[in-house]
Parts: sequence; C-alpha cells; structure tokens
Amino acid sequence: MIMRDSVMNSNEMQNVIDKAQVLIEALPYIRRFNRRIIVVKYGGSAMLDEELKNQVIEDVTLLKLVGFKPIIVHGGGKDISSWVKKSGMEPRFVNGLRVTDEPTMEIAEMVLNRVNKSLVQKVEKLGVLAAGISGKDGGLLKVTKKYSGGEDIGYVGEVKQVNPKILFDLLEKDFLPIVCPIGYDDNFDTYNINADDAACAIAKAVNAEKLAFLTDIEGVYMDPNDRSTLISELSVSEANGLIHQGVIGGGMLPKLGNCIDAIENGVSRVHILDGRIAHCLLLEIFTNRGIGTAIIANDQERFYHE
Repeated sequence: MIMRDSVMNSNEMQNVIDKAQVLIEALPYIRRFNRRIIVVKYGGSAMLDEELKNQVIEDVTLLKLVGFKPIIVHGGGKDISSWVKKSGMEPRFVNGLRVTDEPTMEIAEMVLNRVNKSLVQKVEKLGVLAAGISGKDGGLLKVTKKYSGGEDIGYVGEVKQVNPKILFDLLEKDFLPIVCPIGYDDNFDTYNINADDAACAIAKAVNAEKLAFLTDIEGVYMDPNDRSTLISELSVSEANGLIHQGVIGGGMLPKLGNCIDAIENGVSRVHILDGRIAHCLLLEIFTNRGIGTAIIANDQERFYHE
C-alpha cells in the first residue's frame, strides 16, 4: 500500500483545483479544434530568447499532442542580418523589405535552414516527430519577383502558387511540418519570402482553421500609445474600417492585411499574439478571454473574449 507523506494543506489543494479548472476550461476548445490545422507564424523576439523559444515549441508540441495539426512557418530576419554583417556586408531595406542580392540570398538560405533544423531538434526532443522543409520541397512555394514601390530589390519573392501536397502527406504520417520561407520561380531561381506572406499563403492553401502570428506587440490597438485600448476581437469589416480610418499603420498594416486576406480565403480565425509572453499560444487558444487580437469573419460567432 502506498501512503501519502502528508495531507495537502488548503493552499496546495486550491492549487490542484485551479489546475483542474484550467483543464476543464480548455476542454471545449480541444474538442472544437480536434484534427483541425493551425498554422503558426513564428518570428520576432521569441526566436532570439532561448527560454521563449523553448516555450513556443512546447506550446506547439502540446497542440499536436492534444489533437491539433500544427504547421510552423518561421522567419529569421535578425539572424540573417547578423550573418550578413559578419560577412562584411551591410543589410539594406526598402520599405521594410530586405534588399537581397545573390550573396545575401545565399546567406539567407543558409541561416533559415539552420534555424529550421534547430526547431526540428527542439520538437523531437519533446517526443514529437517533426520534418523541416523549405518552400522548394515538393514545389510547396512558387514565386514571382516582388518589387518595392517599383524598385527591384533582388531575390525577394511574392507567393503566386502553393502546392500543399507535401504538407498534407506529412500531417497524414503524423509529422509536425516546420517550413522556412524560401521558394523558387519558374526558372528555378531561389527567392527569400516574407514569413508573414508565406504563412498566410500556406494557411489559405491548407484551409487552416487558425492562423497565429507571433509578434513583438500584444495585438491591435485603437491607440498604439495606450495599452488599455487593445482590441480582443475584430471582424473583417471592423478591421477594414480601422485601416480606412488611418488607425492602423507601420508594420501592423501589412500584417492586418494578411489577416483579412486569410479570412476572406477560408481561414476561420486569425490571431495576432505577443510572442514575448510565455505560452502565449496556449493562453490565446485554450482560455475564455485570450490575450491577443483575434480576427474573424463578419458572420462568425464571437465565442470568447467576453
């Protein structure tokens, strides 16, 4: 017979009850999204801090283990800039887009593949099979050259076609796909792709239930200088209204545009989250209030953030 060393005190008992309540709160979301695809765009500061990186991977791995079908699409821009400098070059940007000549493209592909395999390693360390691929594999991402205000910025690609077969095959075989945003054009030249754009294109192609952007801000604000104006939930029409009113600007503008595009092309729900918050994915997806901003279709039921 196994005997307890001591009886739990009231505080210990309350902690156990609180943990059980968290699991009960998560249950309807686990049931609702079981076997559904969720695309996670992983980037920003959460990729630089090792502890945050581990927490993000723990979140995605847990989603996999409770029945979701997650796909990670990752960036690596800050690492690329660091290696460009180490190579004796100076990173250049035009309207927020990296000018990517041939040497920079070689560095970008090297760095992104290195990041990719490090994420695979972290997932597999937690007991889940992962497969790291780029947009080149299986013809996943076909691109055309992207210009910035009419200016040629080199090997920067605009996604024109997604062939999701390799992703469906990996998901069917119980792998967690991890995608780095590199593709090629009709001439099979290699191009760097903005990770937000790649994640949005992939989410549309696989008809994802959710698309989550991990960013360096908490979400969408009515007033960027007032944290109390964080908007928990936005319909597409409300989001378009904020854009037309000039409320949204800077780096949030293209991100919100990607969110709207994804919703209008079949993705059920898009989340903008602060990747610097520990376990932000779990807090947003499995709790009644969430922590970021959710973008939904105009006719979709608002089922949390009340």
